[in-house]
Amino acid sequence: MLKQGFIKVIILFIILISVSSFLWWFTNDPVKDLTASIPGLDNRPPKSETSDNVIIGERFDEYVSINSTLTGKWTRFRGEDFDNINKENIPLIDSWGDGPKIVWKVELGEGHAAPVIYNGKVYILDYNEFKKRDALRCFSLESGEELWRRSYNVHIKRNHGMSRTVPAINDKYLITMGPRCHVMCTDPNTGDFLWGIDLVKEYNTEVPFWYTGQCPIIDGDVAIIAPGGTSLLIAVDLASGEVIWETPNPDNWQMSHSSVMPMELNGKKMYVYVAVGGICGISAEGADRGQVLWKTIDFAPTVIAPSPLVMDNGKIFMTAGYGAGAILFQVKESAGNYSVDILQKYKPIEGVASEQQTPILYQGRMFSILPKDAGGMRNQFVCVDPNDCQTILWTSGKDERYGLGPYTIADDKFFILNDDGTLTIAKASTEKFTLLDKAKIIDGVDAWGPIAIADGYLLMRDSKTMVCLDIKRE
Repeated sequence: MLKQGFIKVIILFIILISVSSFLWWFTNDPVKDLTASIPGLDNRPPKSETSDNVIIGERFDEYVSINSTLTGKWTRFRGEDFDNINKENIPLIDSWGDGPKIVWKVELGEGHAAPVIYNGKVYILDYNEFKKRDALRCFSLESGEELWRRSYNVHIKRNHGMSRTVPAINDKYLITMGPRCHVMCTDPNTGDFLWGIDLVKEYNTEVPFWYTGQCPIIDGDVAIIAPGGTSLLIAVDLASGEVIWETPNPDNWQMSHSSVMPMELNGKKMYVYVAVGGICGISAEGADRGQVLWKTIDFAPTVIAPSPLVMDNGKIFMTAGYGAGAILFQVKESAGNYSVDILQKYKPIEGVASEQQTPILYQGRMFSILPKDAGGMRNQFVCVDPNDCQTILWTSGKDERYGLGPYTIADDKFFILNDDGTLTIAKASTEKFTLLDKAKIIDGVDAWGPIAIADGYLLMRDSKTMVCLDIKRE
């Protein structure tokens, strides 16, 4: 009897709970605290700031005018010869002495975009977060004075930085590509706007997750851009802005953060591009210009920041981060037909790799900073034989580790920038790592933007500040 009474109490309790829950559900208004969706209250950009309404190059501000006698040049991503090596015959320091000679500093919008240098002027594509504008800014290399800026409104939110590309420049033209794939051509001498292309609007380009990282190149009288979308690659006449050829994209490969690199094989000039989807070589000349000559999908990570490292005899090294590792392959040609042979393919713990920066070839060796997933040698500066990328010849050692920062060669020295703004000078040796000196230049974070060197000045940046150093030897 007691047991039956207990069961009845339990059943009654369950019924009361069920009835109470139903009454609460029936009378509760689940949307009483919500408000109607009103344009402008959901943090989306107003229609006037969307890609469809961007007026590329619409605004110009001029500040001062200077004349410079400097003639040094750093004309694009990885320099004039695409190798990230400064070849000026200017003796540079091998120690910081009484401390780094900081000539000037300038505050930038958050990002990793890097400058080009041309005849005493510095050009960098910045982003003004307060005014919501892409801004091409021109500075004096010697004084840091801002000379002019050419800008246009476009809404961009922070995503580990905003601007992250390097312009391309010659005597008459300056090409930039903004975070949301807006290509702009200006006169580098006057800042005059010449033409622009919205790749999203014209080619259905998908903006990369961390915004545009691809750096445009100038080749002769054309600009080379890789939109992805409806066209894999395009060549734009610099004088008119007219697209003179396009590469079809039947596989729907998408734009990566990697930049196009030139290549020559058996006298045939081509462009190598690593898209999200695969790697290809595209004819740069002749009746078949713009056509895909070869391609491979043997290395196709979804996040690609480094650019292809083109070597002799058709060999190409490609690496990426987030566990992708690297691949070494060789393009061969016979009677106009091309084939691809995979020589090495491996994970980051098994050989040289890189997450963000493109390795350097120098005196028959390849140099790189290993990614964070490279095991015990993570973040170390390393040297390998480019014919055997899985055998590390030497490293900087466990006490000299670097992050995602850039490195370059000038006057037979490595200049290596750590994430935290520490700049290392090391001997450019193929035998061993020889540290010469290092110094903290800026108290910043994410110093990832590529280094530029010209006329004995070194330009570097962290996420918000660009610094000019005088590194000439007295």
